[in-house]
Formats: sequence, structure tokens, C-alpha cells
Amino acid sequence: MSLRIEHLKLQLAGVSLQVTWSFDQPVTGLYAPSGSGKTTLLEIIAGLRKPDAGVIYLAGKKLDDVSQRIHLPPNKRHMGYVPQDLALFPHLNASQNLHYGVQPADDFQSEWLEKIIHTLELSPLLHRNSQKLSGGEKQRLALGRALLTRPKLLILDEPLSSLDERLKNRIIQYLIRIRNEFHIPMIYVSHHKDEHHLLCDELLTIEDGLLKPHPIN
Repeated sequence: MSLRIEHLKLQLAGVSLQVTWSFDQPVTGLYAPSGSGKTTLLEIIAGLRKPDAGVIYLAGKKLDDVSQRIHLPPNKRHMGYVPQDLALFPHLNASQNLHYGVQPADDFQSEWLEKIIHTLELSPLLHRNSQKLSGGEKQRLALGRALLTRPKLLILDEPLSSLDERLKNRIIQYLIRIRNEFHIPMIYVSHHKDEHHLLCDELLTIEDGLLKPHPIN
């Protein structure tokens, strides 16, 4: 993963987030207690929040540079972001949610769409009311929408937190498929190390505002 963060700083309530790190693994896990700043860090990477200081690069392109007043908005960062609440639109059906914000498909994009629908088994869901989907179905739909933009980085913030163990075990298999078939780098946040063990190549934690390596096992 060609994501690089240099001298990032943000003052939070009770902690000062200070990060310098190069993300160079296919899937990087993030495991840290609530209130440590992990969701804030994801929001900064995605462009939803601005840091107090620092520089962020993705694939060699500068996304943030506080000293030069550079801040690319989220829609210019080529990232797929799945927040904890999934951010599906209740007034849209599954197909409309999947395609939201994406330009009409050309032949190349159509192939990509078909691959997503096949990999995540979305075809039976597309004409259903999004509010009537199960938790696992909503999760697959949110993943599909994030993938449809052909992101350079996929950010997943506790994607399985609302699911029971049976559904967690099923959705983690879809995440493994995404890793193996789409080859899109991921940052994966979870409180459960068994998920990191199955999916991630490295695991990081945040201690006293600092990003540090953490054993997966």
C-alpha cells in the first residue's frame, strides 16, 4: 500500500494524535481501545477531517499538506470508505444505493460492476428495499458501493461490529475474497483479533496517540 503519513498531528479530547507511518502491506489492521483516535485517523485519511499539521500521500499524490494549505476533498481521494453505520440511504433501493455517486457505466466499468456483483453475491438483493435487508446483506451492499468507485484504498471501520458470530464468519469470507480478487489495499479496524488474524498482513495499535506495530496472534 502506497499510503504515507508524515508528522500528522491532531489534538483530541484527552489525547494528542501524532502519526508518522508508511502503510505498505496489502491489508493493515488497526486495533485500539475506544477513544484512542483510530476512527479519527481514518476520517483524516479519507478527507473527512483536517489534521492540525502533517502531510499525507497516496500513490505518490499529496492529499494533505497543512503547511501548504493543501486538502483534497473526499471525492478526489480515490478511496472507498465504509463507516460503522454503513451510510446507506433508506429511501433508495439496493441497486440505487450501489450506484450512488457513480457515473453511468461504460463497457470497462460494466465488467467491474459484474465482478463486484458476482464476488459479493449481490444479484438477488438489487431490487429490494434497502431497509428490509439483513445486517449481512447491508454490509455486502456497502462494500460493493465502496468498490464500485475503483478505489486505490479501501477503508473499513469496524465493518462487522453489528453482526452476530454466524454473520461475522460469513462476511469475513467476502472480505477475504475482496483481498484476493480485487487486490485493493485495505485498512481494517476491528476490536477482534481473530478477524485481523484471518484477513490482515500487519496489525497496528494506537498508544498515547502514537501508531505502533502490534502482534496479530
